[in-house]
Amino acid sequence: MTGIGGVFFKSEDPIKLRKWYEEILGIQADEYGKTFLWNSTEPPNVGSTVWAPFKQQTTYFEPSQKQFMINFRVDNLHELVKELQEKGEEILAPIIEESYGKFAHIVDPEGNKVELWEPVDHVMNDLVNEEVSK
Repeated sequence: MTGIGGVFFKSEDPIKLRKWYEEILGIQADEYGKTFLWNSTEPPNVGSTVWAPFKQQTTYFEPSQKQFMINFRVDNLHELVKELQEKGEEILAPIIEESYGKFAHIVDPEGNKVELWEPVDHVMNDLVNEEVSK
């Protein structure tokens, strides 16, 4: 684990909730939430953590019935998945590969879905630079 990649939670009205967070706390989010940028002493020196409300009816957290999901940033997801399987953990689906990273999902002993994310640094850096230049 290299950090928290995001906090995702269910909301009865994500649009209204995002608006409240914008008006009250100044968090300007889009339909995918808000990406907070941070600096690190480790390369690539810039990282991000996402805050995102999801619709109450989302199926993305399944099989968990919990109201939230945590995304952990990881290095070498394929190796981590292999280690988890050796420890008897069930990987919910094959690793998903997107342009901005690889994803795998497990469920903790209390039924919380956990998302494991290996970001693609150069793509994330491009997104960060685009965000900073706005």
